[in-house]
Amino acid sequence: MRLVRPGLRDRVVAALPRWIAEQVPRDHQESDAAFRKRRKVVAATALTGAGLLGAGLSTRPDSPQFYGLTGATAATWVVGGLASGKLHLGHQARRDATLARPVVVPVLVGAGAFAAFYAAALVARRIPVLDRAIGSVLQYAFQGSDRLVLLTTLANGAAEEVFFRGALYAAVGRRNPVAVSTGVYVLATTATRNPALVLASAAMGALFGLQRWASGGIQAPILTHLTWSVLMLRFLPPLFRRQRVAAAAGTESTNAASPSSSRSTSPSSM
Repeated sequence: MRLVRPGLRDRVVAALPRWIAEQVPRDHQESDAAFRKRRKVVAATALTGAGLLGAGLSTRPDSPQFYGLTGATAATWVVGGLASGKLHLGHQARRDATLARPVVVPVLVGAGAFAAFYAAALVARRIPVLDRAIGSVLQYAFQGSDRLVLLTTLANGAAEEVFFRGALYAAVGRRNPVAVSTGVYVLATTATRNPALVLASAAMGALFGLQRWASGGIQAPILTHLTWSVLMLRFLPPLFRRQRVAAAAGTESTNAASPSSSRSTSPSSM
């Protein structure tokens, strides 16, 4: 009898924590008619939501257009997700083999994801293209109302999970739902034309998709998404604000050290 060595996938799965490596039991069967309806609703919602997402991040910070379009984006994800068919909250397995709604672990995962992104931001701010991309997003936090920006962030974070890990994931079927739902999430984010957001959507979309795969529902990815978003909104803007203040101070000191440039004033400006 020949022994079969475990493949790379099996070894990777074995090394992962239980909350993301083991699927809890679930029964999400639906009729062919319901499945076809879900796919049609998901397709229409994806196109509409992506358009609104891109439009919202092309408006001026703290403008009525920004809050209106981002609010419409969140509403589109939620309405489309709920209209597509039944969604599930999901469970996680306890040590005694009973099932419970996931709460603590998703929050801790969100905090861990933030820590990884904060470390990445320390590197990204030294890369001009990523520094500009992150700065263009953070301008909405710099110049916007704290309460409204927080509300917008929370609403869109939860709404994205309702649609992408809820309706879209279910519409994919059984073949590679994590990869496909993450790919569509990334494609929708490209409407923002922001490379930092696209990279973040790929990393976090994969994490959220794996949570959906393991738990069988959207509660875990929602809690992780909201925790991560709140921490990013709280701690990332000060990091880049300090950098810009330091850069501005360096520019002023350089100009002050060059008196010849200040004396070369043309007669027309006097």
